[in-house]
Amino acid sequence: MRKNKILILFAHPLYEKSYAHKALIKNIPNTEDVRLHDLYELYPDFNINIKYEQELLQEHDIIIWQHPMYWYSCPPLLKQWIDMVLEYNWAYGNKGNALRNKLIFQVITTGGKKENYASTGRDRYTIQDLLEPFNQTALVCKMIYLPPYVVHGTHQMQEADYEASGKSYGIFLSELLRIDIPTNQVLKYDYFNDWCEKELKLYGN
Repeated sequence: MRKNKILILFAHPLYEKSYAHKALIKNIPNTEDVRLHDLYELYPDFNINIKYEQELLQEHDIIIWQHPMYWYSCPPLLKQWIDMVLEYNWAYGNKGNALRNKLIFQVITTGGKKENYASTGRDRYTIQDLLEPFNQTALVCKMIYLPPYVVHGTHQMQEADYEASGKSYGIFLSELLRIDIPTNQVLKYDYFNDWCEKELKLYGN
């Protein structure tokens, strides 16, 4: 059976200071079927190689935007990547079918706790509300946008918490490689990791 191929588009301008993302990346499965693509390492001058990026997208089945939540959105280089790489009549428009039916979602970290992201919380909006522009972008590009995989409360974490979140992420990616993802079922959940925990019984629960 053919495995899924996963492309992780990683964007973190201060990666060296991020214990959370270091733990996540450390646990990415060591296989040619998962490619970690560090945008800030490759494009420190923001001079994105559009054709190369488009070729990478076409070679993979599942696209992940992995980044910290920056002012309720993504870091600037990822925004520029979206603006430049997803070209008219390539990714969208009448002739833009290059990404049709590819799966895409976000892996994000937030310093704040999960309960902050609600109409009654400090941040007033849910994660789904805040990520809606990314959802719409995927829709316009004829992709299937799945719920985000979210690690909340990173500012309150201890070393053991980082290690646990990293291990869970590694298990999650390993599952994505081998299964036929039931997108309609996953879309019923707010978070992709909730689906993994409840439906696949991962993480020892």
